[in-house]
Amino acid sequence: MEEPMEEQSAEETTEKQALNSEGDQKPAERKKLPSLLRPVVIVPSAVMGAISMEEYEMQYWPKLENAIVQLLTQTPGDYIPISYEQMYSCVYKCVCQQHSERMYNDLMSLVIGHLQRVSQELKSSPPDAYVERFNFAMTQYMQALGGIAPIFNYMNRFYVSSKLNTDLKEELQKLFTLHVAEQHISTLFPMLQEAQNRPFAVSPPTMANIIKTLHSLKPDLAPQYPDLFARFIPNVLPQVSADDLPRIVEETRRWQQELLEREGFARGETSRKRSGDELQTKPTPLSFMPKNSC
Repeated sequence: MEEPMEEQSAEETTEKQALNSEGDQKPAERKKLPSLLRPVVIVPSAVMGAISMEEYEMQYWPKLENAIVQLLTQTPGDYIPISYEQMYSCVYKCVCQQHSERMYNDLMSLVIGHLQRVSQELKSSPPDAYVERFNFAMTQYMQALGGIAPIFNYMNRFYVSSKLNTDLKEELQKLFTLHVAEQHISTLFPMLQEAQNRPFAVSPPTMANIIKTLHSLKPDLAPQYPDLFARFIPNVLPQVSADDLPRIVEETRRWQQELLEREGFARGETSRKRSGDELQTKPTPLSFMPKNSC
């Protein structure tokens, strides 16, 4: 009974020796492989050191916060010297170290606080400067989004789009609609409607920018103020039918009558000369005629 066990153990020993010999040969064979064919294992911790929450709060987020504040407060048309490469690198490292959710919440909180202050400043604006200040604040914010969105593009790809199923720029636009636009609709649009009846009370570029931008942010405003939006947005009003012609004729007649009464024009007055401004006609010398023409 003992002899078969000895034979089996001998066989096992032989197999182990064969395996060990193969194992001894494999490193030698790997050394013979070209360097480009050798498997390389990349350890993330060796490439990028771990970023703790304290390091994020003390080093990385303050840099991003400073850049965002500068973008939100810069004058429209001006461009401040921000290293987008450095800011993008901060965002990239924070996303790789699983700080995406915290960074997204910090960004939203910072922007919301800024927009709430802007809304309060607009509420305290005098009526004669209200429309221009609203247009300035909206233009300033939209320009800032053109710099904020590229900085956080990596977070947008791997957190906002993939996990929240939305887009960062769209979310930032919604914040302006919620905290500024919707808070001032009841004040802004009566002023814009009144400005329609007073030429150049609001400059045409300002009026056009406000209407077009608000339409892109909140399209459902157009049905509420169709006449105002129809001046700058095509196909806002419903198609005209034959039944609408009497109404259009009446509106045109009323506008013409208001123009006559407000501006002092008179029908049938085609002459632009004022009384007493007629020029005295002088005979034109015929110097071009030959002297001996007679």
